[in-house]
Amino acid sequence: MPFVLYLLGLAVFAQGTSEFMLSGLLPDIARELGISLSAAGALTSAFAVGMVIGAPLLALLSLRWPRRRALLAFLLTFLLVHVLGAVTTGYGVLLATRFASALANAGFLAVALATATSLVAPDAKGRATSVLLGGTTMACVAGVPAGALLGELWGWRSAFWAVALVSVPAVLAILWSVPADPAPRCVADGPRAGAELRALRSPRLVVLLLLGALVNGATFCAFTYLAPLVTEVTGLGTGWVPAVLALFGLGSFVGVSGAGRLADAHPLRLLALGGPALLTGWIVTALTAGNPVAVLVLLFAQGALSFAVGSTLVSQALYAATGAPTLGGGFATAALNVGAALGPWCGGAALTAGLGYRSPLWVSALLTALALVVGGLARVTRRGPATAPRRAARPSRTDDSAAPATTGEPADGRRVR
Repeated sequence: MPFVLYLLGLAVFAQGTSEFMLSGLLPDIARELGISLSAAGALTSAFAVGMVIGAPLLALLSLRWPRRRALLAFLLTFLLVHVLGAVTTGYGVLLATRFASALANAGFLAVALATATSLVAPDAKGRATSVLLGGTTMACVAGVPAGALLGELWGWRSAFWAVALVSVPAVLAILWSVPADPAPRCVADGPRAGAELRALRSPRLVVLLLLGALVNGATFCAFTYLAPLVTEVTGLGTGWVPAVLALFGLGSFVGVSGAGRLADAHPLRLLALGGPALLTGWIVTALTAGNPVAVLVLLFAQGALSFAVGSTLVSQALYAATGAPTLGGGFATAALNVGAALGPWCGGAALTAGLGYRSPLWVSALLTALALVVGGLARVTRRGPATAPRRAARPSRTDDSAAPATTGEPADGRRVR
């Protein structure tokens, strides 16, 4: 993998930390700004809404910019609004900065996905995607606990300063390492917005985006409510909560890293095995939530499975959207964030209904089961998820989800019959 991908992953790490770190900072923010905890919680909702709106919208707008310019614009905006958030004393301004940072995050990730896949071989989109999403998983492992620790030691503003500081080397890396496009990509030598929008009509892509939203919804439904599960059902003390969150994050990093190469070589096999295993894991975790050892082992495994399956769906969406490299990344980002917003809402509704602290796990199982049903129906009625094109020099690699090089498979992954 080109080293520049890991530098882009550093920026994704900073953005992922920003997205998730408020879970440990909301009480301090509410107390200092003199607002209710629910009003502070709206800061998280503002970020989610900004991600969903910003991903396709800013991906479309960025088609008129060279990729390096777009990456710099989004990342510098992200950095500056965190500085503003760190110094403001007004709740309204802080709320606006959360929405603006989400827009910048969404635009950056959409362009970064297109940039990453353009810098690697045609059949390496899965590995390139795993490098970028590895930044998000590392945010769960290290960034979020570090943000909570900074907030405990020096106040919630220090976490905002830290995110801005981590973004600085990523800005320099983009300046030095990302190739400059000679001209905007909307001109004759690149895909125009209309062409990219037409390429997004693929039913296969729609199914993949829906599956990504459902799987990510299941992931964040469980992740959001791990703290009360661990303390109220498993019986572990509050001191265990950061460790459990980090354990889930470590599993997600292992899953997204391990799935990188498999997602290119055997995508259908990974989804066919990983999807049912993910469903089984949520059910078993709900049933054994009172056993500390079982919970710790299962949460690591579920983190790995969730991100292995989720990152594979993202890379397959990028294969299906070959004709829309930037908008495809934007819509994939939006789909993931629809799930990230829908899952916690569903889990919260189950808790509000009095179904108990295990109920978010059952909701995660339900969302995963729905994804399996949708995927199964799509497999029956269509020809399955998009697959990576094969290199002619390696004809020995076979998979039931991919057409061999001799079939004349075009770049968008559809087989020629």
